[in-house]
Amino acid sequence: MTTSAVQTPRGPVTRKDVARYAGVSTAVVSYVVNGGPKNVAPATEAKVRDAIRILGYRPNAAARALKLGSSETVGVIVPDNTNPFFSLLAHAVEEAAAALGFGMVLANSDGSLAKERQNIRNLAARQVDGVFLASCVFDPDLTDLQASEIPSVLLNNAGSPPGFTSVGVDLEAGGRVAVEHLIGHGHTNIGLAIGTNTGNQLDGREVGWLGALRDAGLPDGPMLHSPFSRAGGYEVGKRFLAMANRPTAIFASNDMQAIGILRALHEAGVKVPQEMALVSFDGSIDSEYTWPALTTVAQPVNAMAEAAVQALVGEGRGGDRVHSILPTDLIVRQSCGCP
Repeated sequence: MTTSAVQTPRGPVTRKDVARYAGVSTAVVSYVVNGGPKNVAPATEAKVRDAIRILGYRPNAAARALKLGSSETVGVIVPDNTNPFFSLLAHAVEEAAAALGFGMVLANSDGSLAKERQNIRNLAARQVDGVFLASCVFDPDLTDLQASEIPSVLLNNAGSPPGFTSVGVDLEAGGRVAVEHLIGHGHTNIGLAIGTNTGNQLDGREVGWLGALRDAGLPDGPMLHSPFSRAGGYEVGKRFLAMANRPTAIFASNDMQAIGILRALHEAGVKVPQEMALVSFDGSIDSEYTWPALTTVAQPVNAMAEAAVQALVGEGRGGDRVHSILPTDLIVRQSCGCP
């Protein structure tokens, strides 16, 4: 049979239509579409791909999921993908999942626990193969995840909740390194800009800040809460500047806050780092392009994503629950006072 003898089908194109057009069996079409399990001769594969292109065939994902018992899709829930850190983290998860043949659905909780729970229910309804939850609090209510019976990994989580695999960084050690670096520059009054949505669990960055000050025999510096956002940093920066005994250095708990603080300092004519030093946390791409460039405690985004994906749909799939705490890395630039 030649392709010229076959009419283009009307309506949705099926695998049978492609097979008929290419003059092969439906099994051969399946091998080409799915990349196996059997090899197809190059000339035959070319005929099948020509038929797919000409007919406009699109594989039925729902039917494939039903047959395989897998949607080959994972869900990722983040507090805010406009935050460069979470954008980078979600992209790293997408790349690591794609390497294993999985697509990704991204959902934002917008810092709302109610929306976070709704996203979990929505992903469960889509029958995704697993969920990566980067919660907007450190101690999320995991009832909906447990009820959904979907394999899950808590992403960007430094805890070890029973029954769940988690991947995060040592926040306390990262905070301590940041503050010790500022102490090394001679600062004795170091403020902390910390987030507002940490839940009932104390933020490890706060613990590290306080521990570094006390170990150095220094008084506790001023601490101000603000959202993990540029606007939050801007407002908290103005509040630091209004203090009678304002700090000479600030540790910001994420890069977005630090960027807002930089604007507040610039508007007030305060020179960075000469009059106010600044160190932040996350290591997002934006931190490299501020002026001065931010000294920041960088999280190993790619390593976090790889560990999470392997645990959920890779080599660790279905295995014991593990809690991976990865180290951070201080990236020294100009905002702290280093040349």
